[in-house]
Amino acid sequence: MSEVRGVVVAHGNLARSLVETVESISGVEGALRPISNESCSPELLMARIREAVGAEPVLIFVDLASGSCSHAARLVARDGGGMPVVSGVNLPMLLDFVFHRDMELTQLSKRVVEKGRAGAIVHLPDPCP
Repeated sequence: MSEVRGVVVAHGNLARSLVETVESISGVEGALRPISNESCSPELLMARIREAVGAEPVLIFVDLASGSCSHAARLVARDGGGMPVVSGVNLPMLLDFVFHRDMELTQLSKRVVEKGRAGAIVHLPDPCP
């Protein structure tokens, strides 16, 4: 089985910043491709996503569950054979993704969501004595 690639679709510079940070921390390059919706029509954004997806197994990450990035990604995924689209992209899920790309796509998509949720915790200050 070939390694899954990731496409990160987000507003502004978020996708590029996340991908660069993951590469810096992990040392894994080329596993993720960033796409911004900046200055894109819906059609242009979908074309950019289609180009990035290609023919290999792909997991698409988007920043918000609704909005232009998610809508475009879900349309491309539906038309391209139903690849998973994971919303709420964050650093913990992308770091886990780059080290587990040999997993089956459905299991990998579930795993990264779990890791993303686990990375969102609150640290409350101790009450004053």
